[in-house]
Amino acid sequence: MPLLALAPVVLLAAAPWRRLPLLPEAASLVALALAAAGLGIGTPSAFVRADAVSATLGLLVAFIAWVVLRHARRQMTGEPRAARFHALLLAAVAAVLVLVQAANLGLVVAAFVAVGAVLRQLLLFYPDRPEARRAAAKFSTVWGLGDLALILAAGLTWAERGTLDIATLNAQGMPGGAIALVVLAAALKTAAFPLHGWVTEVMEAPTPVSALLHAGVINSGGVLLLTLAGAVQQSPLAMAALVAIGGLTALFGAVVMLTQSAVKTALAWSTVAQMGFLLMQCGLGLWPLALLHILAHSLYKAHAFLSSGTAVRAVVATTRPGPVAVPSAGAVLRSLALALALYLAVAAGVAALGLHKSPQALALGAMLIFGTTYLVAQGLADAAPSALTWRLLGAALLATLAYFGFQILAEATWGPALPPPPQAGPLEWTLIALAVLSFGLIAWAQTLFPLWAHHPSTAGLRVHLANGLYLNAALDRLIGGFRAPNT
Repeated sequence: MPLLALAPVVLLAAAPWRRLPLLPEAASLVALALAAAGLGIGTPSAFVRADAVSATLGLLVAFIAWVVLRHARRQMTGEPRAARFHALLLAAVAAVLVLVQAANLGLVVAAFVAVGAVLRQLLLFYPDRPEARRAAAKFSTVWGLGDLALILAAGLTWAERGTLDIATLNAQGMPGGAIALVVLAAALKTAAFPLHGWVTEVMEAPTPVSALLHAGVINSGGVLLLTLAGAVQQSPLAMAALVAIGGLTALFGAVVMLTQSAVKTALAWSTVAQMGFLLMQCGLGLWPLALLHILAHSLYKAHAFLSSGTAVRAVVATTRPGPVAVPSAGAVLRSLALALALYLAVAAGVAALGLHKSPQALALGAMLIFGTTYLVAQGLADAAPSALTWRLLGAALLATLAYFGFQILAEATWGPALPPPPQAGPLEWTLIALAVLSFGLIAWAQTLFPLWAHHPSTAGLRVHLANGLYLNAALDRLIGGFRAPNT
């Protein structure tokens, strides 16, 4: 059944009839229905995994494809090469469907190569745009390096284990060099720091391409780690590297995102931060939460990109925004303490119910609750009305309850198919402490930003951050200077 879900997508990618514009949407809907049917009757084979993880990802890919193709049909109306565009989109969807369901590492590698080849053509859909050619060249360079790392990992694994079967590798482990290459490939596929620049420039392609890339393809590094979770978790150094790379990428992307004025550019930097957080979740061994993150980010980011034009018009129509309460340093301290107190109270209640949570899961929740600090601090500002204070405190409490509720749901749904978090040793505790401290400091700086935003030194720092500390310019030089490469 999972293989049958590919059939309508592949057939229409090969024969996109111009006079039947609804067929691409129909193909994605049929794929969605077949993938849903495969939840109950699918069986594993040498090429297809039929577990809860692959079934969930298959449903997600088919649903996102339907949404994106529906938008593409409307946007590309009148475009002379609309049929080719739909064919390329369907081919990308087919390759991603293979990727999320493959039971063999060799098939995973082939799917990654196919996704890269098709996406390059989509990014070059308007080849006369120099920025589009530069973005395609940058994407191909980084994605190709990830493919090379995966090919080498597969070769090392075959030479030492004599098999590329994913279930066997998760049970028996992979060579240390192969695991390092898998981590490198995952970092490259998720636009991790410092080779993140390509993901912020793909807006030169039509909006459906940006949505498909940011809502689906960019998650492929996380999908790779979930696919090989059992093997990756057997290497403490690999897990530590994922926490370090992911944490740095998440913090960097979040800070730069706050300085962006263009809505799509801000969304792109948001993707960089979210992918860093995804890598960190995998490094902490919180595999069910990582899968939940992929689902949530895919749905939210597809909606955000496809509705960005409507959002801009809504902001323009706002003639006068309401007042913003600026918190003092004391209010920020109180908000941090109050948000953590709420979180610890809920965590204690969950523990009293007999639902044990690992130190990694508790630390991740603390990092997430820091995100409510800004709201709580506004509610505690001197100028804030008491109704606002209570409303924002209620929002922080709901966020905490939602975290634990979704965590319990994710563990019940996908936990049996994924390894549990590793026991926290000295290395894990050190990484947990550094991660919580780093996210706490960033939350502190963000909340206090209105107090020092107009300082001259802050204005200069903002310019540097808005340009991503010029790391993307360095990558431009590596691929041939600031002139757009030829196709």
